[in-house]
Amino acid sequence: MLQSIVATSPQPDLRQALEALYSGRNLYPFRSGQAIELLPNEIWVVCRGVVQLGTLYDSGEESLLGLACPGMPFGLPFSLIRPYQASALSEVDLMRLTLAEVEQSPALSQGLFRQIARRLQQAETILAMVGYRRVEDRLRHLLLLLQQEIGQPTERGIRLSVRLTHQQLANAIGTTRVTVTRLLSQLRDEGWLAIDPQRHLVLLNATASGDGRS
Repeated sequence: MLQSIVATSPQPDLRQALEALYSGRNLYPFRSGQAIELLPNEIWVVCRGVVQLGTLYDSGEESLLGLACPGMPFGLPFSLIRPYQASALSEVDLMRLTLAEVEQSPALSQGLFRQIARRLQQAETILAMVGYRRVEDRLRHLLLLLQQEIGQPTERGIRLSVRLTHQQLANAIGTTRVTVTRLLSQLRDEGWLAIDPQRHLVLLNATASGDGRS
């Protein structure tokens, strides 16, 4: 079970290190939308699915900080932001590691370093995205980021492997569900995206357009 799930990790050396360290141990499953407990001296590694990372403003509004995809680590040791919270964006299976375990395994440390670098690149993309004034531009760039992280090539285009609700997309870009519903309909009319029979978004030769930065 462990080997088949961790095989989705993009780094073979990280997969091997995890398999060696966690042989015979259980993974932690979380349902879509379920909060994930974060502890100061522990990190999680995604084996299957996607985890949404974010924070909560005093106003009660949520803000997207990142997406942890297969192979990526996340946890309190990687952030100074408080509150720092994580929730399952899809059905996920996670591996729990202590900092001591990571420090004692050079192969594991090296593999996780590569994934942390990937997370840093993603964070910069999100920072650039929130600088766009127009909500439509923010939505387009979010979908392009998701295409890069969780996209699956199909005959029609790139299918997002995780089914996202309009509310989840709205929370990620700081707008309302009604606005996202309207913009997705507009993008469908433009031939920029489609929705498959399983209600997954499919990007059709999608590229960013315009420069909506203020």
